Amino acid sequence: MKVALDPTPFHHEHSLLELPGVVAELGYEWLQLTPHVDMIPFFNHPKANDDLVRRFRRACDDAGVGIASVLPVLRWSGPDEDAREAAVRYWKRAIQITVDLGVQRMNTEFSGRPEKAEESERAFYRSMEELLPIIEREGLDILIDPHPDDFVEDGLAAMRVIRGVNSPNLGMVVVACHQFHMGGDLDRILDEAGDMIRLVHVADTMDHHRSHGLRYITNPPGNPVRVHQHLKIGDGDVDWDQFFGGLDRIGFYDRDTVMVSSVFAENENAREVSRYQLQTMTDHVAKYGK
Repeated sequence: MKVALDPTPFHHEHSLLELPGVVAELGYEWLQLTPHVDMIPFFNHPKANDDLVRRFRRACDDAGVGIASVLPVLRWSGPDEDAREAAVRYWKRAIQITVDLGVQRMNTEFSGRPEKAEESERAFYRSMEELLPIIEREGLDILIDPHPDDFVEDGLAAMRVIRGVNSPNLGMVVVACHQFHMGGDLDRILDEAGDMIRLVHVADTMDHHRSHGLRYITNPPGNPVRVHQHLKIGDGDVDWDQFFGGLDRIGFYDRDTVMVSSVFAENENAREVSRYQLQTMTDHVAKYGK
C-alpha cells in the first residue's frame, strides 16, 4: 500500500513543478496528481504539453516522490452528448499524460447528473465502449468514486455500475468523508466490493443525517444540495475504527493499493494538518494492519 498526499491545498501558493518538493518536505513518499490548471484541469482539455509532463516527472524524481495516481475529473458520463464526446477526447490525452508520467493508476468520478440518472448511466457505458480498449491496452487501473451529486452516489449501486463494464481494469474508490451519501452501510460496501476497492481517500466529515437532519442547515429547506467536508481525522463523525478495521478485513493493506490524505478545509494550516494526517493514518494502519 502506498500512502499519498493530495496537494490541492498548496496549488494556490506553489507552482506545479514545486509541488513534489512540498510533498517530500511534509514526509510523504507519494503524491496524487489532482486537477491542476497547468496539467489536467477540471472538466476541460489537459493543458500540459510533452515538455511540461517531462519536467514534472523530473521534479518528482528530484524530490524522491512517486506519483501514486492521476485524478482527472471530466464529464465522461455527462447527459449532454457534446460534453460527453469532448470528455472522451480529453480522457485520451489524460491517459497519454499518465502513461508518459510512468503511472498506471487513475482515479476519478462518474461526473454525471443525479437528476438525469438513466441518461448519465447510458453516457457512461457509451464512453467506456471507446475508452476501455485504450485503458486495457495501456494496462491502466481506473478507479471510480461515487461522488456526492453524481448519478450514482450509493456505494453498492456504484459497485454494480463498475462491475457491469466487465473489466478487471476498473475498480472503485472509497472516500471516507463521502460515506454518509453512500448508503450508510460502510461495512457492507467494503465487504461486497472487496478487491475492487484499490484506492481510498482519508478525510473526516459531519454526518448530515444526525440531529434530525439539522447537522447542516441550508436555506430554503429542501434545497437539492449535497453537503460534505474534507476535515482532518477526528474533526467529524466518521467512525475511524470501522474504516481502518474494515480495510484490514478486506486485505487492503497487503495489496497494490493507495491511501490518500485529502483534507481541503484548512488551507491556512495545511502543512501541520498534512503531517498530522500522515502520522494518524500510519498509527491506524499499524493498529489494524497486523
